[in-house]
Parts: sequence; structure tokens; C-alpha cells
Amino acid sequence: MEQQFKVNKTYEEINEKIRKGEAVVVTAEEMIEIVEELGVVKAAEEVDVVTTGTFGAMCSSGAFLNVGHTKPRMKMEEIYLNGVPAYGGIAAVDLYIGATALPENDPRNEVYPGKFEYGGAHVIEELLSGEDIELEAYGYGTDCYPRREIKKLININTINDAILCSPRNAYQNYNVAVNKSSRTVYTYMGTLKPNFGNATYSGAGQLSPLMNDPFFETIGIGTRIFLGGGIGYVAFHGTQHAPFGVKRSKKGQPMEGAGTLMVVGDLKQMSTDFIKAASILGYGVSMFVGIGIPIPILNERIAYYTSVKDSEIFAPVIDYSVDYPSGNAKPLKYVSYAELRSGVIELEGKKIPTSPVSSYYKAREIANILKEWIQKGEFEISKPAERLPAPEPDVKFEREEEE
Repeated sequence: MEQQFKVNKTYEEINEKIRKGEAVVVTAEEMIEIVEELGVVKAAEEVDVVTTGTFGAMCSSGAFLNVGHTKPRMKMEEIYLNGVPAYGGIAAVDLYIGATALPENDPRNEVYPGKFEYGGAHVIEELLSGEDIELEAYGYGTDCYPRREIKKLININTINDAILCSPRNAYQNYNVAVNKSSRTVYTYMGTLKPNFGNATYSGAGQLSPLMNDPFFETIGIGTRIFLGGGIGYVAFHGTQHAPFGVKRSKKGQPMEGAGTLMVVGDLKQMSTDFIKAASILGYGVSMFVGIGIPIPILNERIAYYTSVKDSEIFAPVIDYSVDYPSGNAKPLKYVSYAELRSGVIELEGKKIPTSPVSSYYKAREIANILKEWIQKGEFEISKPAERLPAPEPDVKFEREEEE
């Protein structure tokens, strides 16, 4: 039976309040205290929008570039940007540069673990910062595109389009990485010391966008978001989007990797404050991406979800020495984000120091910037054109009855 709500707001009602400067906007951190003080119904009546944020390494990122036609015209097939290969099987002068792409002369083929210094993420960050990028391209030549090769400098002001398009970002929960073997392990989650010497994690916990809307009631196709310092959109569900059948906490948040987002936005509007390249020893290159998503408080159930605390969010501890690479990873334990952020977790009778490979500081900054944009009337809430695949909410919550 569909749950009945005491509070029922619409997107248009909230946007009208935003336009008038009357909307009550708070961050997900602030919403925790408001719900604790007022209860979910009164909090839902009072608050219109909750802002969230996350800033972490998102390997499945990249950008479409249109570098403009040459004279004579050319159909670019084999393409390099500062020596990093880009994909050209799209159209004449369109290309896609992936964040994890590495140049052919990168020492990834040398003695393990290797040293990775430069890749696609660095090209994207340098392009965004206004630096010149060397474009080298080759084509087979046709009657309509006769040119066969070109080498020239481009920058973000000389190319037609630069569109950040990431197939899988803002993971809804993620693993805590440990290493139970006797050797050091080098992973995308950082360097893991032997014999449970450390644990790394990635996620903003109570500020995380998809933890505050665990069943995708407000985040869907067309949702307007903060992306890399500019405005972007949810284009579709991300690759590996799998929110069905996952273990969930009492409050409804998944306790393992679940939903993901495909996001898109104009790179020319973004900032290197929120798009950062990263070189990870023994793994390769990744890119840190800042994402913030507003959650409209349409009813008290959504208010309930946006009051989730770090102590109520759990992540699986996974061994990255054998279990993860084998494809047979099973959680050794579940730990809360409160435990992770405390700096120590306990596993098999041992206290293990923890460290994040994402930034809670930047996540908080993003949530506050988005809050300011909405309060100033510079950012309105968009109703999704379609809901992303997700199970129906099935978590009941206690609320006060009308007196």
C-alpha cells in the first residue's frame, strides 16, 4: 500500500520559493540536527532543499572534444593529446579522452608496481586550466576528408566543444580496502600495507548524494547538479548501476556498491578546484570529480532519508590482495562511516588505521556552494524526466502524529 504523507510539495512550488528568495535550503549535515530537533514531518514542512556533495577519484570519467575542422578537412582516426591516446571513432574531428588513458611510453609495462605520472585526467585538467595541448592526429584520407595528418596546439578557447561526460560517477557506497596478505598491494584505493596494516575508503558518508536519496525518488534523468564547479546534469543511470537486491541498513541505505550516475556538463564552465588529476602508484591515473546534488524535500519520507548520519551508513570491508582481484570478494565485515572517520576500525581482533581516498572537506564545500547558488536564485531544482532504475522504498519510519 502506498504510504500517505502529511507533507506534499511539488517541484514548481519549491522553485517558486527559490525565485522569490524564500526557499529554506540546508546541507545534509545541517538536516541531521533539524530532524533530530523537529522530527521528520515538521522538518519536511520547514526545509525545501537539502544539498549534498562528494569529491573523490572517479576513474570512469572523460570528455568529448570537438577540435574544429582543419584546412583541408580531415577525418581523425588515430589521435594523441600530449602523447595520451584519445578515441577518434566518432566523426571527423570529434574525440573522447578518457581519464585513465596512459601514453604508450608510460612505465606501466616496466617492473611492478611502476610509476604513473601523466594520463588523460592530466590532459583534461590542463585543458580546463587554459594550457595549450598538443594535438597529433592521423587519418586514412578520403575524397571529402583528404588530409592525412596534423600536429598543432589547441586550448579550451580554440576548440568548439569540451563536454565532460562520465559513464560512472558518484558511486552509491563503496568498499573499504584492506590487505590480508604478507606483501604490499598497490590498488586504485591506494597502497595497502600487508597484514591488515591500513584500511582505505572512498565516500562522503552523510553528505553523499546517493545516500541521501537511496531509492532515487528525486535523482533521475535530467536532474540538474553541481558538476566540477559548474552546472551539469544526470544523463542516465551509470554503468554498473545495480541498486536491486543489495543488503541495506535499517534506514534504507545500501551497504555495498549499488547505484551510479552518468553525468554530463560543459567543461568550459568548470574549475580545476573541482576537477583534479591523480597519479596512483601501481595502478595508473584517475580523476577527482566534484559532484553536488540538491534533494527537494517533497515529503517527510525524503526528509527522513536526508537526515541519515555516518553512524547509520555501513560499507563492506574487502580484501584487495586475493578476494577482490579474483572476482570472488565477500565482505570480511561491515563498518560504519562514523568508525571510518574516527581513524580506526577493528578487524579480526586488530585495530587498523583508516584513511580516506576522497575529501570530506571538499564535499562539504560543494554542498555549501550549491546551497548558496540556490539561496541566491541562481540554481533551480529540476524534476527528472524519468526515474532511474531502483526498487521502491520499503523502509517505514516513525513520525509524530498530528495533535
